Amino acid sequence: MNTADAKRVLETALICTQQPLTVRELRVLFSDELGADTIKDLLGELQNDWTQRGVELVCVASGWRFQSRPELREYLDRLHPEKPPKYSRAALETLAIIAYRQPVTRGDMEDIRGVTINTQILKQLEDRGWVEVIGHREAVGRPGLYATTRQFLDDLGLASLDQLPELQGPSQQGVFEALNEAAEPQPELAMELAANDDGLEAGAAAAGAEGDAAPAAPSGPGEGDHDPAQATET
Repeated sequence: MNTADAKRVLETALICTQQPLTVRELRVLFSDELGADTIKDLLGELQNDWTQRGVELVCVASGWRFQSRPELREYLDRLHPEKPPKYSRAALETLAIIAYRQPVTRGDMEDIRGVTINTQILKQLEDRGWVEVIGHREAVGRPGLYATTRQFLDDLGLASLDQLPELQGPSQQGVFEALNEAAEPQPELAMELAANDDGLEAGAAAAGAEGDAAPAAPSGPGEGDHDPAQATET
């Protein structure tokens, strides 16, 4: 198989799939006759081929996928004008703490935010597939250690945590905006959006609860566990 035909096979597979594909999965298309380095080179060529188009080929945490370019999102949004409720600022601050300070316990998050975190907030983030408990701290009560998932990176269009935006100010507004956008259905190829629309709307709708605590910047995890004397967040 020549290079042109191999690229056509890769292109077709990536356009027709509903989930990102890894290099290992893409090698199956060629019965492992093409090595990983060759596949990566062909993917790089495909990226260049699509440079001037409205859809781009990107590498995220779970693999490679085609998606619409960010600058075209406002136009695609017109096809789906009714957007699901946005996540509350309290949920976004909690998610940012987990993303930048992971692994962290609930007590760590409460020390950083200065308020007791509503259990429903963590449940919303877990239900959305963005965070999970990856272990337990060897302390009284063995509190769970929270970390982000590959789904979190995929929804933000990132390949690794190293690509998260830098924390540049006390409000971290840029970080919150990026996380809030990720809570909305992402305009991938039309077939992928149609396949996942119901699940995305259900996840975002469940996250509509508002937090009323005063915002605090993620500055670093504390060592204490849950403090009942702290203000309760609803």
